[in-house]
Amino acid sequence: MTSRNLDAVFAPRSVALAGGSPRAGSVGRAILKNLREGGFGGPVSLVNPEHAEIDGLASVARFADLPSPPDLVVVTAPAGVVPGILDAAGAAGARAAVVVTRMRGDDGALRKAAQETARRAGLRLVGPACLGLLAPHVGLNASTAARARPGDLALLSQSGGVMTSTVEWANARGVGFSGVVALGDMVDVDVDDLIDHFATDRRTRAILLYLEAIVDAPRFMSAARAAARIKPVVVVKGGRHEAGARAAASHVRALMTPDAVYSAAFRRAGLLRVSSLAELFAAAETLARVAPLPGKRIAILANGGGLGVLAVDRLVDLGGAPATLSEATVASLAATLPSDGSPANPTDLCGDAGPERYEKALDAALADEGVDAALAIHAPSAISPADACAEAVVAATKRARARRYPPKPVFAAFLGSQPTPRRILEDAHVPFFRTPEAAVEGLMHLVAHVEAQAALTETPPSAPEEFSPDVERARAAIDETIARGRAWLSPTDVAEVLGAYGVPLLPHAVVATPEEAAEVARGLIGPGGAVLKIVSPDITRKSGLGGVRLGLESPEAVEEAARFMLAQVAQRSPNARIEGLMVQPMLRPADGQEVFAGFADDPVFGPVLAFGSGGGAVETLRDVALGLPPLHMGLARELIGRTRAGLLFSAYADRAPIDRDAVALVLVKLAQLAADMPEILELDVNPLVATPRGAMALDARIRVAKAQRNTGPGPANARLAIRPYPKEFESTFTLGDGTEVFVRPIRPEDEPKVAAFFRAMDPEDLRQRFFTPVRQVPRAFIARLTQIDYARTMALIALDAADAMLGVVQLESDPDVETGEYAILLRSDLKGRGLGWRLMRTLVRLARREGLTTVTGQVLTENASMLALCRELGFEIAPDPDDPQVRSVTLKL
Repeated sequence: MTSRNLDAVFAPRSVALAGGSPRAGSVGRAILKNLREGGFGGPVSLVNPEHAEIDGLASVARFADLPSPPDLVVVTAPAGVVPGILDAAGAAGARAAVVVTRMRGDDGALRKAAQETARRAGLRLVGPACLGLLAPHVGLNASTAARARPGDLALLSQSGGVMTSTVEWANARGVGFSGVVALGDMVDVDVDDLIDHFATDRRTRAILLYLEAIVDAPRFMSAARAAARIKPVVVVKGGRHEAGARAAASHVRALMTPDAVYSAAFRRAGLLRVSSLAELFAAAETLARVAPLPGKRIAILANGGGLGVLAVDRLVDLGGAPATLSEATVASLAATLPSDGSPANPTDLCGDAGPERYEKALDAALADEGVDAALAIHAPSAISPADACAEAVVAATKRARARRYPPKPVFAAFLGSQPTPRRILEDAHVPFFRTPEAAVEGLMHLVAHVEAQAALTETPPSAPEEFSPDVERARAAIDETIARGRAWLSPTDVAEVLGAYGVPLLPHAVVATPEEAAEVARGLIGPGGAVLKIVSPDITRKSGLGGVRLGLESPEAVEEAARFMLAQVAQRSPNARIEGLMVQPMLRPADGQEVFAGFADDPVFGPVLAFGSGGGAVETLRDVALGLPPLHMGLARELIGRTRAGLLFSAYADRAPIDRDAVALVLVKLAQLAADMPEILELDVNPLVATPRGAMALDARIRVAKAQRNTGPGPANARLAIRPYPKEFESTFTLGDGTEVFVRPIRPEDEPKVAAFFRAMDPEDLRQRFFTPVRQVPRAFIARLTQIDYARTMALIALDAADAMLGVVQLESDPDVETGEYAILLRSDLKGRGLGWRLMRTLVRLARREGLTTVTGQVLTENASMLALCRELGFEIAPDPDDPQVRSVTLKL
């Protein structure tokens, strides 16, 4: 992904249209009109060899004939000439192009030619087949949509119709945009690039996405996770119910619907997913008018008791809470209301409520410390004037805004059809809705954003045990299966793979005959008897063919069941290859619970983990939650908590609580297995028996295929959407005084360690690191330092033999992953002992391995020791043009 030249897209100094047409109703003429009438302050030129002028604007035949090169070129010419236009525009000095022309139906040859030409010419290309873009703050309307108001929402849409309808909706409600883009075919500029651009755009407070498909999951996840830490990102996904079910040979594949996978990805990235355009509009209405909500305790006031009850019902449905009003607030409300009103929450203002009653009631609610936001509801009535009541809501809201910062948000639901209340409220930046339920949904979008951001920075618990998988042991079993041309691992090889990753598996034996089954059963039969299963690479659903028998209480019973099983399977599946019989002890503890865990490869996001209720009815129950690897213990516990099975882990009746951490650790181990083994296409552990004493897999199946292992930077499985902990960057060295130092990438679990490190720092060292006096490093900064995206941010911490933190060095890459800015901080008592030099050398090696071309940094002019270290490492040092107190340091790699 790259943000290169996107300033030429959204803030061009000049624009040229290539292919405008004088024909009435043509796209070229419509866009020319919008370019000229949108309020753009720079020159708008026309390049068209067929017409000397269009609508009074003179045209030139070639880009070379323009007096100066345009920053942005908008192309509406026929598809066949588009590559030539892009080549000429690039040669003339243009920096970006928007191709509205559709270039389909030619097997993609023209689109590929346009892409290659733009890349060769250094042009950023939006489209082709897009409706264009709008940059309202500079008056640019390079689209067929209506002119948009300037504002602080960015809209990125993979549908031109969604783009134009959203602009029309926003114009009718006074909502403005910082940028609007219809993405089209995305041969160059993708949604990932634009998320990166608007994440750091100072005019953008929230990003709205309409997506139909994601082209590059790792790029999307990296950009989305970075943006969601800064501002709200709301997404609506089209095509939620794709036609055609996938052929599913495993439970995880059957349960892993494409829409559920997208939801899991959006959740992991911290995005707020909504289900429809109506909800997207509601989110836009909310985000455009109010600041983030600090909590979810809501006061509801209505001139009808039933309306308040409906709002509370929807609030609770969505996870909000009606605020508990203080005694003082209740007394104040009671003094305002008539005898048949109710000062509780929801507050019934009665049908004759006028502006004075609305204003006083809202004043009281907003003054209550137990209230985070308020919703004022009004039903049309001849004795309750809507216009005046809207004015009262505005007056109370303005007083509340003046009293505190950030102010408590106020929402309004006015159910009448008159337009004046809407205008009054929207002019005062009070979100307006037509129903109580819609207002609550809009309000809860703010709550969801705050909760998502909190989840992104929540400190995960440490794993209950050290986990060091035997990767080579697992690979040997997988490679042998693939070399033999088989798709499913044998039970013995499954045990090898799971055993290599420390997943507890029930003992078993695989034999060839009923007699051998009886013999091994003598040593395996437990208190619950024995289990007998057919072993066949052609039978993936054993139970349906009579290939599973439970509770066999004697060797004789095992032998008899084996004979019957072989005969029954031969009859029901005569072509199946039978490779033997598996015997296991029967384990069914009274305090155990059967759950399911596994992962499968998704075409878009790569490996996806699944967890839920297990046993024979796993696909019938469909109690499943999905998550993207890698996982830490916090994410694994959250995955468990999203299922009904997870709710049953708590103690109830006379049953002790399930060991949740033991199950979470199994999920963490499976996630690591997915990262290490790209050959695994599907893995089922079903059932996984969870008890108060731990968890054990009773049965598991693994499907494999030949795959390319990644040998460069990153995990072995290059299809992972999120880069896991990069163990390859661990290293050790010894300082001159004999101190052993272990350097490794930072982990989310390190937050307490890092917080203690900052607390122990000398204030002067903190000042030189942050360029300003720092009394206390905020927890949010520490969370962002420890919970990083290893794809574009890397932080290494140095630890001594006692696991105490000695220092930290960080490298933050730009979206191009070409240039990285470093920062370093050492424990105050360790300066001058060579630690900084060793950490910086380690960082430079890491930057080279990641493919960066440049490392930069900023150093205070007074920090002579750091400047000397930079000179020793080969950095160029120059004055910072913006600050004489700072030196810019640059190392070309």
